[in-house]
Amino acid sequence: MFLRQENAPLTSNIVERALKKAVLHRNNSLFYRTQNGARVGDLFMSLIYTTELCGANAFDYLTQLQRHPQQVARAPARWLPWNYLDTLLESSFAA
Repeated sequence: MFLRQENAPLTSNIVERALKKAVLHRNNSLFYRTQNGARVGDLFMSLIYTTELCGANAFDYLTQLQRHPQQVARAPARWLPWNYLDTLLESSFAA
């Protein structure tokens, strides 16, 4: 393809890196003991990966969700990974 398409990448490293997390999660999910445990693990993996794709720190994001449970329950859309930092800044100015 790189001979016909200008600026086409010579390798598929970007695609391989994107798939690596899904493959690792699939391998790790073999060890869940219950269906509910697998569901919770899938939920957290989805949150962590989405947060990383948005360029945010996944650990900080999950920590902030735990620190502000009432605010998250009142307005969950404001606490999505791509806008939770703006929400934190707004709440710090309001306090």
